[in-house]
Amino acid sequence: MMLLSSPPADRHSLWEDALGLAVGCVIMALSVQFLRAEGLITGQIAGLSLVGSYVSGWSFGAVFFVLNLPFYLLALKQMGLRFTLKSFAAVTIMSSVADALPSVLTLETLHPAIAATLFGVLGGIGLIVLFRHGATLGGVGVVALWLQDTRGIRAGNVQLAFDLGVFALAAFLFDWKTVLWSLLGAVILNVMITVNHRRDRYIARS
Repeated sequence: MMLLSSPPADRHSLWEDALGLAVGCVIMALSVQFLRAEGLITGQIAGLSLVGSYVSGWSFGAVFFVLNLPFYLLALKQMGLRFTLKSFAAVTIMSSVADALPSVLTLETLHPAIAATLFGVLGGIGLIVLFRHGATLGGVGVVALWLQDTRGIRAGNVQLAFDLGVFALAAFLFDWKTVLWSLLGAVILNVMITVNHRRDRYIARS
């Protein structure tokens, strides 16, 4: 029995992409608040940005925005102008929302396990939304999506491999409990991406 009179469009509309970027960025910004609440970190450029903000005193958003700048050249060359512009917009929105949230949202009495788990779940959802609307939060996400689309290597696996390097560095800067709880969040996030972001299961394009 046919439930649709005609097959759905295989491309997102402009407004669908705009809504997807906004929702994905807000979810990602919220996920970062759970890390901040317990002084945890994560992998990829977001993890380096958190480490940089803890050490330098700069805001997370400012460090995150600056560290992503070199990756736009790679995105432009390998993924095209449309992808690069949407990724730039996503990084800008996420950085702004992440810096604004602490003034209106305070998280207290969180166990590190809960903070890490909620970060992983929310972060995974947020990145999947962005990926499916043709954008990333820059950095390793650009490389991960490019390798998945051209080499068939799962994006989540690429990100997890990079994350292990970030956590190896973090082991010299933070206590082992902080590193282990943070690693839990990163593993959850990347497993969600590996399982749920697959071109053979989701065909809509932006």
